[in-house]
Amino acid sequence: MSYVSAPGYQPAYNPPVPYTTAIAGGLRVGMAVVIQAVAPSSSNRFVVNFSTGQYDGSDIGFHLNARYDGRDRVVFNSFQCGAWEKEEMKRDMPFKLGKVFLLVCEITQKNYQVTVNGSPFYEFGHRIPLERIHWLQVSGDVTIQALCIIGNGPASGASGAKGAGLVMSATQENLPPMLGPPNLHPVVPFKANIRGGMIPKRTVIIKGLVNSNAKTFHISFKVGYTNDIALHINPRLNKNTLIRNSFINGTWGEEEKEVAKNPFHQGEYFDISIRSGEKQYKVYVNGYHCFNYTNRLTNLQQVDTLEIEGDVKLCFVHF
Repeated sequence: MSYVSAPGYQPAYNPPVPYTTAIAGGLRVGMAVVIQAVAPSSSNRFVVNFSTGQYDGSDIGFHLNARYDGRDRVVFNSFQCGAWEKEEMKRDMPFKLGKVFLLVCEITQKNYQVTVNGSPFYEFGHRIPLERIHWLQVSGDVTIQALCIIGNGPASGASGAKGAGLVMSATQENLPPMLGPPNLHPVVPFKANIRGGMIPKRTVIIKGLVNSNAKTFHISFKVGYTNDIALHINPRLNKNTLIRNSFINGTWGEEEKEVAKNPFHQGEYFDISIRSGEKQYKVYVNGYHCFNYTNRLTNLQQVDTLEIEGDVKLCFVHF
């Protein structure tokens, strides 16, 4: 069962490098790019570019260049009219060779805010207007495990074209778009209101890191005014099980635990997509279908609260 992302969320899993993708609708304030990757022990350098075009020679609004040459550092720059501009540099290397890292570039009114493994790293002021930036490029000595562009909101237009349009493929047209900016680096326990509830075809995306000594964590979709739980997802790392259940009228229902492969492991990143439907929830983890869960509470609009607790660090939550 192939995964179709909702408009406003562009994921890619294990893409080849160099990797180039259009930013649907163009870059805008409130968006973020999240890259989970690893630089091999033999790495010399890798590059992330926010560009006006997909070809060499295009203007680059933000250039991040991690260099491993005995003077390890990260270089930041922009490229306009065929020439590099004033270079900025940080003599610190958060991208450790051979170790998975999580790079987040948040787009603000003033700058690109760079966070690595949950810690603020650098801010690079805008030199090229955001409305000109339509492409993301990753190249060099790096292996991408997962990459996503989030928060690009609802609109209409053509991919890679100028303007603020959000492109929807034929398979996305019937899906409600992801609204508003993503909630980046939220603390656990986490609780949020889902505006309008888990109406059919709504998608919730959660990216996190399972603690290295984790025993358990849970994700619950609740009815706020009754505390009934429509869907309770509970990875139990100490037992290597993935429990699903509902809590209705003060009573837990029958647990479901069958799954072809448990995708949650201590010390590893995950991203989970939960999509509601008239009859069931469809749940994907790391781009692969994990399980379906038949609705036990049928009034989906009442399911308006998301709670996350336990042995996990959150990278972002988006719906």
